[in-house]
Amino acid sequence: MVGRMIGTLFCQRDGEAVDEGLVKSMGVSNFNVSQLERLLSVCRIKPAANQVELHPYLTQPELVEYCKSKGIVLIAYSPFGCPALPCPALPCPSGENSPVPLLENPAVKEIAQKHGKTSAQVLIRFHIQRGITTILKSNLLARIVENAEVYNFHLTRKKIQTLEGLDCNTRFIK
Repeated sequence: MVGRMIGTLFCQRDGEAVDEGLVKSMGVSNFNVSQLERLLSVCRIKPAANQVELHPYLTQPELVEYCKSKGIVLIAYSPFGCPALPCPALPCPSGENSPVPLLENPAVKEIAQKHGKTSAQVLIRFHIQRGITTILKSNLLARIVENAEVYNFHLTRKKIQTLEGLDCNTRFIK
């Protein structure tokens, strides 16, 4: 019931704001596939973007494909996991627990070393090649510049699959 009310309110406000020329488009945050389906069933104007937590430990393939199929831009926050938070024991597909922060994950570091890049650059490139926009945060000019240097290399399909294989369906942001 609450979800339907929020969807209806979003659609009413969305349409009014666009019709009045106040905004060109609107987006949502943390919507899963079923929430997007409900929203799209009542909206005249679909959301332009869905901002969600995405990284190799949480790849959300069903949501990625759904958003692509509907023309909704997916925006990843926490694309490096969450380096500032303690890394939980992650139940990985291999059956092992991985308490390794994503930026220190051996598979990520190996790919980075092979390309002469940082782990962060590899993770940014991973998202770019999957068609996902990322939100990056840094106060350091050198890191901002470094994070932008991701267009002079390409990850092979095998490397993308390696990174996707790290999926533990684990959220850092609760």
